[in-house]
Amino acid sequence: MRSSLRFVSVAAIAAMLAAVPGSAQKSTGPKERYEMDVATMSGFAAMGGGKGGIGGAMGMMFGGDPASKVAYTLDLRLGSNDAPTAPPPKGDHFFQPQAKVGKSLPLIAPERGTPDLPGDFERPKGRLLLYWGCGAKAGPGQPVIIDFAKVAAGQMPPGLMSTAVPIIREVSAANSRSYTHWPNGKGKQPSSGSSLLGAHRIASNYGSDINFTLAQDYMPGLQASTAIQPDGSVMIRWGALQPATGYAAWAFGGMDRAGSGGDVVWWTSSATKEFGGGLWDWLPPATVANLITKKIVMPPSQTSCQIPAEVKKASGDMLVGNLNAFGPEANFSYPPKPAGNAVWNIDWTAKVRFRSHTMLLIGADFGGMGGAASGGSDDSAPAEKPKKKKCKGPLGIPLPDGAC
Repeated sequence: MRSSLRFVSVAAIAAMLAAVPGSAQKSTGPKERYEMDVATMSGFAAMGGGKGGIGGAMGMMFGGDPASKVAYTLDLRLGSNDAPTAPPPKGDHFFQPQAKVGKSLPLIAPERGTPDLPGDFERPKGRLLLYWGCGAKAGPGQPVIIDFAKVAAGQMPPGLMSTAVPIIREVSAANSRSYTHWPNGKGKQPSSGSSLLGAHRIASNYGSDINFTLAQDYMPGLQASTAIQPDGSVMIRWGALQPATGYAAWAFGGMDRAGSGGDVVWWTSSATKEFGGGLWDWLPPATVANLITKKIVMPPSQTSCQIPAEVKKASGDMLVGNLNAFGPEANFSYPPKPAGNAVWNIDWTAKVRFRSHTMLLIGADFGGMGGAASGGSDDSAPAEKPKKKKCKGPLGIPLPDGAC
């Protein structure tokens, strides 16, 4: 994050330093670091048992109102400066029964290396149209057009992806001598009715036991709706979440044309051309507060955002998007910080991050359930005269005219 320096008085500098707890205290470590990312998924994002994505959205065809669906996911990472007592590194996160994940989730070292692309991998064709900002109409300079053929040839446009909002991972295989994580193919994500409140313990063969007690549970599910406006824009509305620190939305369009070389559309709610990956992830509250001042993230008081008409028009029949609510953090460390200026030798730290997100399906027609985001309906236009009923194919998907 860039920062600017301003002239301030010596007294102001002293006051700033005094406001930072332990600013004059030296510390060492931590030797061991733990990150626990907690997500609540609602609506179509929660379909398919919390799998999310298009596959999860398609799960709506197999039963249930998306408004009633809420799923939880965990992402666990443990890193240490020490080697395991007996390779390979391994560990467990032990939960209370109310977590509904079993006695523990196993932490396993990932396989080294990056898998090769599949042999039938086909590079994208066509163009990517970038739009940004809430409003009925797209702002000046939009869209920015990216030609996939030029990108494949190594001609990456300058400033395409800003680094102002990177994905933040304080614990990774790259910065740890020993590293384990979950999910890893063993165990399952939390089932319905899960609660994370209470004691947690992480034990491994390459560090001290980590113990902390959570007083913050999963964030509530986001309830959002979309409505196509008479001017062709799309209004997104959602209910405010009390724990939310800010909101960000995005949408993709034209994905059905991607394989044939058609235009793909990408829109973000940021007031500036900001497509950083951290906007769709977990972010620290302080970072979110800073991004709100830059109008990259919407404030927690905001409960609506309009997708410009140009985005909907360029996307064709369907837009797929996401609304992300950033949440609080809980931080723990051991041993406790000593009083005064004594050196603080930190053994371990643990960070628990929260967020809630929902999937937006705009303009889709899945047997009468299309156009609605989680917990809402597509009240897109005034009632029209009844039209001739279309016949439907498998799973209730309407067939094109003349296909019966």
